[in-house]
Amino acid sequence: MSDHHGTIFWTELATRDVAAAREYYAATCGWTYDEMTMQDGGTYVTAMKGEQMVCGIFDMSREPMMAELPPHWSTYIGVEDVDQVVAQAAKRGATVIRPAWDIPHVGRIAIIADPSGAPVGIMTPSE
Repeated sequence: MSDHHGTIFWTELATRDVAAAREYYAATCGWTYDEMTMQDGGTYVTAMKGEQMVCGIFDMSREPMMAELPPHWSTYIGVEDVDQVVAQAAKRGATVIRPAWDIPHVGRIAIIADPSGAPVGIMTPSE
């Protein structure tokens, strides 16, 4: 991860209509898709451009904490140690929106809002 510390590592679309999003981005960007089953039984879609992973797409209606949010894109910054970076960010005025949690085979993720209020994901990918 050291080569990627501080870089944009992942982005994903939270939507209530995954099928429509897939159709739109396939037609607009030429993406194809792979699917994987999430821990809660939902499906996580990985958009592909050729052999390269582009982003993720998931059904936000399965997430109660997103009930009041509009569909949106989220960005994740890759870091060496999520917990350390979140602690440093909080000392510098960030707000922890969702404390760090682990996603098997993906990594450790936290969601913070920077001092201006802009949310961003912080992520240490699995090895």
